[in-house]
Amino acid sequence: MTTRRTRLIVALDTKDEAQAARWRDQTAASADAIKLGLEFTYAQGLDAVRRVAKGHSLFLDLKLHDIPNTVGSAIGSLANTRPAMLTIHAQGGSAMIAAARAAVDRAFPADARPLLLAVTVLTSMDAAALHEIGVHDDPCQQVLRLGALAVAAGADGLICSPHEIIPLRDRLGDAPVLVVPGIRPAGAETGDQKRVMTPTQARKAGADWIVVGRPITTAADPAAAAAAVAAELAG
Repeated sequence: MTTRRTRLIVALDTKDEAQAARWRDQTAASADAIKLGLEFTYAQGLDAVRRVAKGHSLFLDLKLHDIPNTVGSAIGSLANTRPAMLTIHAQGGSAMIAAARAAVDRAFPADARPLLLAVTVLTSMDAAALHEIGVHDDPCQQVLRLGALAVAAGADGLICSPHEIIPLRDRLGDAPVLVVPGIRPAGAETGDQKRVMTPTQARKAGADWIVVGRPITTAADPAAAAAAVAAELAG
């Protein structure tokens, strides 16, 4: 059980700028941040990211994964989107993570540096999916390995499923910021997510942030859906 405050990121997962802006406005009263990711950025570009995110805390979820020099250079190119959080893949290894850390410190002023968050194991993956790509540990073991590597190399925090929050806290303590997708309110469809929890369960486990997309944005009333999640987080 934890007393930390868990905050809500609403995922604006669409290719359409007008739709993203509508969801942003509908959920603004309850969301602590908005997420824009690959789907939106590839369709609309960074100018649209800046427009939709203006005046809002931005979780820019592009999951950068390449050689260290390329990732560092890409982070420099993202500086004018002014994200509050951005993501890289922990599987890129310690050299890539260290290059990303150096790029964040170089490209952003000290008072506006985004949290550098390392993706561990995608919430769509289970043990069978890991075994398929040659990883024979279970998801929790792999998350712990990658999480420890990423934090040691300079990441501010991690992206993990709710099932790994407590093991990560036990291994790494309270310092790393844990941002948690795979959140589904009670009764919601899980879709392609494999390792899920409710907002209340994630809060009690020790998440700093939860990411909720479709259960809010596809609801008949996105504002009410977001408010219900925020109310759960408030306890």
